[in-house]
Amino acid sequence: MSREIQIGSRLVGDGHPTYIVGEIGINHNGDVEIAKRLIAAAKHTGLDAVKFQKRTPEVCTPRDQWDKMRETPWGYISYLDYRYKVEFGVEQYQEIDRHCKEVGIDWFVSVWDEPSVDFIEQHFEPLAYKIPSASLTDHALLRHTRATGRPMIVSTGMSSMEEIYGAVGVIGTENLMLCHTTSTYPCPVEELNLRMIETLRATFPKIPVGYSGHEVGLVPSVIAVSVGACFVERHITLDRAMWGSDQAASVEPGGLERLVKYINLVGPALGDGVKRVFESEQSSREKLRRVK
Repeated sequence: MSREIQIGSRLVGDGHPTYIVGEIGINHNGDVEIAKRLIAAAKHTGLDAVKFQKRTPEVCTPRDQWDKMRETPWGYISYLDYRYKVEFGVEQYQEIDRHCKEVGIDWFVSVWDEPSVDFIEQHFEPLAYKIPSASLTDHALLRHTRATGRPMIVSTGMSSMEEIYGAVGVIGTENLMLCHTTSTYPCPVEELNLRMIETLRATFPKIPVGYSGHEVGLVPSVIAVSVGACFVERHITLDRAMWGSDQAASVEPGGLERLVKYINLVGPALGDGVKRVFESEQSSREKLRRVK
């Protein structure tokens, strides 16, 4: 059985080009115009899709966090009020949907709670749903999302192998991708643990495995592809100095161009593992090999 899923018009998995996603998340800071500029950057640099995060703040924010105060661009406000400030509603997502169709790039969301799944299902036709690492153990959300029949991409950060087994047991292996990640922003190199991509591939032979990176820099994401990731997701930003908790672990437009270029080199560079003498080597072989 092939290890692949369908995301929109693309087959993603072994033997297919790497599917690269720009995670806009909440780096738009509640501003649709910033979101549209990030969409344009993603399209310009050759990304396959952009992704947002959809939450119902009063559902997915722990009650003991609601009233904690926080310095924000909107003043000194409660954490719950902040979560509402960065949450897009129907009109904003309709504009995002229109803009993505206009520029020719796919979009989807991470869903943090069941009402968010219902919101997207009511208004849009998403090509997939992402389950964030924080929600991997929310089996009710996993079942609710699976019931839509759409492809699911599940991040595995801050999770044990037992918890990952539990999530796969709830979802099933069909139409599922697992994403290795470490949920630290930004993530130090020594905690990236990229060999977990190989571990997940060996543990779940029917499931394609991707990588969601939170590191500073580009090299680890390229290495992830070389060890088997068929999907790469990186947070994107217009400027890493912008306000917001995810900006420092994000990639700016110039870096995105290099990232896409480097990832696209991995497949051709790895080759097929069959030893051969290339035509380009023949002249050196004739000139330099003394004993044949």
